[in-house]
Amino acid sequence: MKISVSGTYSSGKTSTVMALSHYTGVPRSLARTIREIMPEALPGVKLADVTPAQFLQLTMRRHTGRAVQEALLGDDFISDGSSLQEWLYGVGRLRYGMNPNATARGGDGLETTTAQEMEFFGKVVEQYGLAFKQHVKATYDAYVHLRHELPITADGHRPMNNEFRATVDTMLLATLDELEIPYHVVGGSMTERLETIAQIFGWKPVMSPAEAIELARQEYGRQDFRMEHERVPAHT
Repeated sequence: MKISVSGTYSSGKTSTVMALSHYTGVPRSLARTIREIMPEALPGVKLADVTPAQFLQLTMRRHTGRAVQEALLGDDFISDGSSLQEWLYGVGRLRYGMNPNATARGGDGLETTTAQEMEFFGKVVEQYGLAFKQHVKATYDAYVHLRHELPITADGHRPMNNEFRATVDTMLLATLDELEIPYHVVGGSMTERLETIAQIFGWKPVMSPAEAIELARQEYGRQDFRMEHERVPAHT
């Protein structure tokens, strides 16, 4: 089965997918994150500062990376999110501005963009949505959607606020309903998540939840958590 684990920023997607892959033996996709993509795509730029045009480039790169990695895995894999999220993060920015952090501070998030830029951005995001929904419908057998039970990680990388997160969360589930893709909303501790998801899909565990969680903790800790603009000199 091809399963996507979805959820907004700070829902625990990546750590859950890592642990679930260890727990069940089902391979996980290894597409690069935005944090990894940005240094080569936009050297020295922070995600919170991207322009509408730059955001569209990142969305295209992220989608392409996902599609390639998933094609290599064949008929059974667990995906860390899906292209629906990249599309919906664009839709959310039409409402909350390119930097939703500014919205949370009382601004409109549109200080650095023009009405013309946002109008064109909206048209392209709409077209991305058409393509991404077709891709998702043709790719995944089911979704596991993680409740956003955790606070937003205050690492400076995630340009968002709680209202933005809730809006994207609602739109994502509505899109799955539209596409008639079955999904299961899961929450609780990591152990509860692993056991629940494995039971849903009839996956037989290959190790204990504690072992899987520890392996995922080690794997997660090996990631490079530097800010994207810190990975290369800003002048390159």
